[in-house]
Amino acid sequence: MTRPPLPPFSAESAAQKVRLAENAWNSRDANIVTPAYTDDSQWRNRSEFLTGHAEIHGFLTRKWQTEHEYRLIKELWAQSGNRIAVRYVYEWHNDAGQWMRSHGNENWVFAADGRMSARHASINDVPITADQRLFHWPLGPRPDDHPALSELGL
Repeated sequence: MTRPPLPPFSAESAAQKVRLAENAWNSRDANIVTPAYTDDSQWRNRSEFLTGHAEIHGFLTRKWQTEHEYRLIKELWAQSGNRIAVRYVYEWHNDAGQWMRSHGNENWVFAADGRMSARHASINDVPITADQRLFHWPLGPRPDDHPALSELGL
């Protein structure tokens, strides 16, 4: 099973890969997202270290049980060979109704089959009010005509 586009990445194929990842994460479904990673994929997400599908699936399930109305925009930062760097922002609220804007950077490494074998994420959370939200599309993939991060000044 392959997950196109495959490495080595051009700027165009890397941007496509980033958008596919964004769309998958906006599904908020661990069953959709997890197969994009190798069986032994290594993650660092904030201060949490994960290995393999079971840990990744568990992490994503917990994440979307607490990060309500999650909406994400990713943007290609750089690519070379089988590596992609992205920056992203997502908005969500917790059980108490506090909205957050999470800003992150990730470094990705891909196996030859197009699945991600390593993901290193650094993320900062900023409390915002509901009036400060910028991501208002219906839950699911970001519409094609919605502004990207650079267009939003984020």
